[in-house]
Amino acid sequence: FFFVMFLSNMRRCLRQISAPSVRYIATTQSLVEWGLNEEQLMLVHTAKKFAESEIAPFAAEWDEAKHFPIEVFQQAADLGFGGIYVSDPYGTGLGRLEASLIFEQFAWACPTTSAYLTIHNMVCGMIDQFGTDEQKAQWLPDMVAGKKLGSYCLTEPGSGSDSAALKTTAKREGDEYVINGEKVFISGAGATDVYAVMVRTGEPGPKGISCVLIPKDTEGLSFGKNERKMGWNNQPTKQVIFENVRVPISNRLREEGFGFKIAMKGLDGGRINIASCSLGAGQRCLEIAQQYVGDRTQFGAPLAQLQQVQFSIAEMALKVHTSRLLIRQAAQALDAGDPNSNTFCAMAKLHATEECYTAIDTALQMHGGYGYLKDYQVERFLRDTRVHRILEGANEIMKHIVARNLLRD
Repeated sequence: FFFVMFLSNMRRCLRQISAPSVRYIATTQSLVEWGLNEEQLMLVHTAKKFAESEIAPFAAEWDEAKHFPIEVFQQAADLGFGGIYVSDPYGTGLGRLEASLIFEQFAWACPTTSAYLTIHNMVCGMIDQFGTDEQKAQWLPDMVAGKKLGSYCLTEPGSGSDSAALKTTAKREGDEYVINGEKVFISGAGATDVYAVMVRTGEPGPKGISCVLIPKDTEGLSFGKNERKMGWNNQPTKQVIFENVRVPISNRLREEGFGFKIAMKGLDGGRINIASCSLGAGQRCLEIAQQYVGDRTQFGAPLAQLQQVQFSIAEMALKVHTSRLLIRQAAQALDAGDPNSNTFCAMAKLHATEECYTAIDTALQMHGGYGYLKDYQVERFLRDTRVHRILEGANEIMKHIVARNLLRD
């Protein structure tokens, strides 16, 4: 039922913000749409039109003002994008491939906005996959509807890539946990409503980690200053501090010691998501570069007539499209429960975040001095996507995962 309503919402959105039919004439758009079925194409068109009308015109302003566009996330939730892979009756019930298509289109307009939406959906997905019926009923309705937003809390000052070394503790007292510690680099912190927090409830290492849900208004929960960042300016990034924070045992997802498995499952999906954000940004900058070199005249001819420029455009398109193929393969593998999905997700994240960033940098170079100006947008995409090579496991860790899996006996 929810999926039928979701399709109805998509069709309504298209009627409202497209005129009179959805048509894409750019050659590069055919690469975006390659291999997709009718419902997936409708999903792409709906997400793209929403991104064009509700995100793209305001993204530079949000970046400059450091504005977190909560109202846009609520509008996106009205289309079913607040619980993309949350199952019926609460969510849209789509797969990782469909989620990737949505995030790619949103990132075409603003990688930072899209990246936060991936985090919110990650938290919702964790509750849906690992929560009890009671927990789903308690948390998901408002979150899927965009009335409450979620943040994911794993990284700590002393445990970045080594997430199993986290030190935030949750000590049991009666029917409550008392939580102490701090998390860093938390997207949305202070502005969001629900925090999925990895805590230590037992022995050192991964087997002693559990996952608990903490509402923003819980006593003892506080936030650090908004970090001054190179990019991702239109979402707050802060420390999350726990000082004798008490939450019911019933806020724990699954049994004690299961948290690290939840975290790792979330990271595989998160790698596809952040790769999709790099992909959308790369696609946008490819299109911007195509337009610019066709319009810009030097030495009496458009830049597009120069062979070096033509080769650069071809290389950009190759980087972007190979990223797309790897991302979609990884998403399908994760949905299918393929035993190689961990490898595919690491490959997709590594390739897309590196190659699309390089494509964006090439687009900036093509613009010359204008590329360095905020008026031309490419510099914002460059700033916003640089961190993708660090998030969801640094790319050096992606190489380690791929090699480990390939060399395993």
